[in-house]
Amino acid sequence: MNWSEKISVLRDIINSSDNIVFFGGAGVSTESNIPDFRSASGLFAKLAGKKGISPEEMLSFTYFMNYTEDYFDYYKDSLIYKDAQPNDAHLVLAKLEQMGKLKAIITQNVDGLHQKAGSKEVLELHGSIFRNYCMKCSKFFTLNYILESEGVPKCDLCGGIVKPDVVMYEESLDMDILNKAVWYIENAEVLIVAGTSLTVYPAAGLIRYYSGKNLILINKTPTPYDSFANLVINESIGKTLKACLA
Repeated sequence: MNWSEKISVLRDIINSSDNIVFFGGAGVSTESNIPDFRSASGLFAKLAGKKGISPEEMLSFTYFMNYTEDYFDYYKDSLIYKDAQPNDAHLVLAKLEQMGKLKAIITQNVDGLHQKAGSKEVLELHGSIFRNYCMKCSKFFTLNYILESEGVPKCDLCGGIVKPDVVMYEESLDMDILNKAVWYIENAEVLIVAGTSLTVYPAAGLIRYYSGKNLILINKTPTPYDSFANLVINESIGKTLKACLA
């Protein structure tokens, strides 16, 4: 099938279902000019230029604890895109939720763009840059507090380090969120997976819980699960989803 034929099939699937779940990765936000991690121009490739430091090491909890100031220098410079705006993918998903078709968004992203677009049921597997907590007293802090702090952000109440609520390497996912994501996927009629290489676990393993009749993969490059999908579209996510509502 060519692209227009695939869009016609996807449009029919969406129109005929009111139990759709969307599972998205970094590729959902690249159209909002937020770099992904693993492409040739992604954040990992940029970080690889730092002599002797792998991306996994730099973004690990151990590195955060041992080299906290260096971590925050990189975090503020390369991981925060405060002015990013929702793209067509985010906006279409919010519309599908309003129409009663989309039941939940499960995302590996931490940028908050789904909520900014108006989506309500968003499960953030890897946390959010907009939530920050003191590691000593658990006081909540905004993203602006992090960005406006010089050096390591410290709690204005107890002096503890303020940590972004994002999942670092060596940290576990929130089990409540993970279990809820599994429930949505297990019960979905249609599962749309987009913008993820499906190679990072445990998040990538979620797709194994799906037993519905329509698995849709939208990604610019092939994934290990292409052969299991009913429909594979190697094209822009925003362009694809917007065409389905046209």
